[in-house]
Amino acid sequence: MVKNLESRTDGPEIRNERIYPHAEALESSLKYFNGDEVAATQFLRKYALKDSDGNLYESNPDQMHHRMAKEIARIELEKNRENPLQEEEIYSFFKDFRYLIPGGGNMSGIGNKKQVTSLSNCFVIGHEGPSDSYGGIMKIDQEQVQLMKRRGGVGHDLSHIRPSYSPVLNSALTSTGVVPFMERYSNSTKEVAQDGRRGALMLSISIKHPDAEYFIDAKTKKGKVTNANISVKIDDDFMNAVKNNETYVQQFPINSDNPKVTKEIDARALWDKIITNAWQEGEPGVLFWDAVIRESIPDCYSDFGYATVSTNPCGEIPLCPYDSCRLLALNLYSYVENAFTTTPNFNYSKFKEHVHMAQRISDNIIDLEIEKIDEISDKIKSDPEDAEIKRVELKLWENIRKKAIEGRRMGLGITAEGDMIAGMNLTYGTNEATEFATEIHKTFALEAYKSSVNMAKERGAFIMYDSKREENNPFIQRIREEDPKLYNEMLEHGRRNLALLTIAPTGTVSLMARTTSGIEPVYLPVHDRNIKIDSLDETTEVSFIDDEGVKWHTYNVFHPKFEEWMKVKGHDPEGMSKEELNELAKVSPYNMATIADVNWIKKVEMQGQIQQWIDHSISATTNMPKGTPKEVVAEAYMKAWKSGCKGMTVYVDGSRGDGVLSSGNNLEKIVLVQKNVKVDPRLNIKPQAIKYKVRRDQNKDSLHIILTSDLYLDEKTKKAYFIPDEDFQIRAPNGAATSVSFSQSGMDRTEILRGPNPDHAEFVKRLQSPHSNQSEGMGPMQIKSIEHAAGLVFEDYLFRNGIIGRDENTNELINLVRKKDLRKIKPGTEEYNAIISQVKIGDDEEEITINGNNGKPDIKFVCENCSGEKIRFNEGCNSPVCAGCGHDNGVGCS
Repeated sequence: MVKNLESRTDGPEIRNERIYPHAEALESSLKYFNGDEVAATQFLRKYALKDSDGNLYESNPDQMHHRMAKEIARIELEKNRENPLQEEEIYSFFKDFRYLIPGGGNMSGIGNKKQVTSLSNCFVIGHEGPSDSYGGIMKIDQEQVQLMKRRGGVGHDLSHIRPSYSPVLNSALTSTGVVPFMERYSNSTKEVAQDGRRGALMLSISIKHPDAEYFIDAKTKKGKVTNANISVKIDDDFMNAVKNNETYVQQFPINSDNPKVTKEIDARALWDKIITNAWQEGEPGVLFWDAVIRESIPDCYSDFGYATVSTNPCGEIPLCPYDSCRLLALNLYSYVENAFTTTPNFNYSKFKEHVHMAQRISDNIIDLEIEKIDEISDKIKSDPEDAEIKRVELKLWENIRKKAIEGRRMGLGITAEGDMIAGMNLTYGTNEATEFATEIHKTFALEAYKSSVNMAKERGAFIMYDSKREENNPFIQRIREEDPKLYNEMLEHGRRNLALLTIAPTGTVSLMARTTSGIEPVYLPVHDRNIKIDSLDETTEVSFIDDEGVKWHTYNVFHPKFEEWMKVKGHDPEGMSKEELNELAKVSPYNMATIADVNWIKKVEMQGQIQQWIDHSISATTNMPKGTPKEVVAEAYMKAWKSGCKGMTVYVDGSRGDGVLSSGNNLEKIVLVQKNVKVDPRLNIKPQAIKYKVRRDQNKDSLHIILTSDLYLDEKTKKAYFIPDEDFQIRAPNGAATSVSFSQSGMDRTEILRGPNPDHAEFVKRLQSPHSNQSEGMGPMQIKSIEHAAGLVFEDYLFRNGIIGRDENTNELINLVRKKDLRKIKPGTEEYNAIISQVKIGDDEEEITINGNNGKPDIKFVCENCSGEKIRFNEGCNSPVCAGCGHDNGVGCS
């Protein structure tokens, strides 16, 4: 039944709001997206208006677009804009994701009176002066968490932290360096939930810092710094030292004329470490920092606090401390007329008009964000905590508000670059396509700056504008050369916004717009998707039956614009085989223009040329096929530097060894089920299962255990208590819970499994060690802790595969437990109850699968949502996205 209730939050009162049951909302959203379940689900999960209890107040994007248009129109009126935009006009640009697509923070936050969140996608925090005290480090930690709980992605730089073994004036005597604090900030990210999403974090460091090598290696230790992207800020001196095979001097403080620490290093040796790790792990990314600073217009105002220090998590917005940015993208494909025909045309006139409209809407969104910041501050002030506790959080938002008012920075960008190029019958990565795309971005930049100048005439320039400060900036000089009239008008009237342009990863936003993402090419024109067949369904064709006897149907999924190409060319894909579709794709504009096929040199050159017309940066990943030599990765990074890119990330297919093991033949099933925890009759909570995933690193030959779920079910309410990610959780009978992670409890035992001679016996011994001094435990095997239980499970597996031995008493006890078959014993009997209270190994209730090939499982990247194997690492976030179902298997940025 649909509920009606009044708004419970401050702001304009909205009566008789409708709460949509999830099933009804999903049906409405599916209808909107023409049956695309992935798009419909992502909309409801990420962007539909909901309250803190998860109640849905929107059932499809059309309602969201009206909500946003109404708020933006309100700002137009309240700020007394000339010829104010009307709600329906603004809505027409949002409708169907056709022209203007606000970023995820805007879609979920504009007009949202249910939750107190920020509209900004991107933040950078830090100290505006030198500070590497524990107080300064803890302050950054708190600020990071406070921003993430308001839905923001955060970046900050670690170059201010003194290097390892530096003297400190406290009981520690010497500094621990940057790596422990990388782990701290990473763990803090994991702790913050964002409505089903984890927080997003970027950590950076200057190559000039003496601990740069340790920073670069930090993520090679599995289980460490798992919740942060890392990038190295590389300067031209270092790149020249690499090119000329020279030494390079690191120092701390990095910008001091009288450094306390200096360290001469072999530049090529450190460069090789960067390349090796990027080749094997996909990280670190690199930021060509001299290019960033040289091109940065905000750095012309560095003495006002606008010195760039790091980037947001995906790298597209370099920022100073406490500045933020809101994103909005134009759908480039929508400006291609007669797409895929013999006479395609890009409508420059409409495009220019819409760039001006996007700029105006973005400027209004800044005012909406300032309102949001005020709401956040009011909420903090009204909280019952002591003023001292709230002081850091209040000051944080005060700093962010100041930057928003002073600079009015925005992140205007694009999506569907790949589809635009294909629609024009061009091939992504060719010289012709790059020339065309660069012209589009030059037009975009000039029109955006014209709009900002025009708004300065009406609304006033940003507070600090000073043409003298900017006159030697390379980006401003390019504008001057291309459009002298625009430049002269800017000298006279100023500019409304400090900086304007970016190309961000658009992730699920482009999924809902049914286009390629950001600047990237298409993933695949056509691929398979598997759906499970209901056991009662006798009509659906069975494509295959898995090892568990589950039936699956495989069907073709087309990239939406490839499907449009087929229709334009008169092809009917109905009934076509996969082979026929692949042959069809070869004669389409998407041929040799997929992520896997595009020539990486041409892609890097394209990024460099387009970067000349982006005043912020570009989030992009250069994908390379499996087996790409390390030297090619080195060449790609060097090419990016020479091409004028501000940053770059490389992903070699299969390089990350953290894929979840997939099911296959000859797999052993292992399960540990706890049954003898006493149940509190008031809660009716019963423990169901402990389920493990095992991960293996291809390159480091290491084995990882991750507890993926500790599931308890309240049989009255049918609510499941589910604890995700890498934490162990022990829940007491009264419902109280304590969590312990590997890193927090010092349980990173994977180190002993690395290398050619892993010590498996020592591994299980250490895993079982927590609380081993206790004399009693659960069941006949005396389980003392979840960690202990995990150790027994893997001991059993390793023993049965001949990898380790064990003492006779343990072996006999495990065999005794395993031989019991509950299916042959009547439930409720004394014998049944006695057995159910024990730990069972080999039961089918919950399982993990481990390949029995001498403990060396085969690795496949598997989607945690649909079990598909078409995982791509897309754009600057390096977030693993399933091409089959669109599920983000990592940290989403949109």
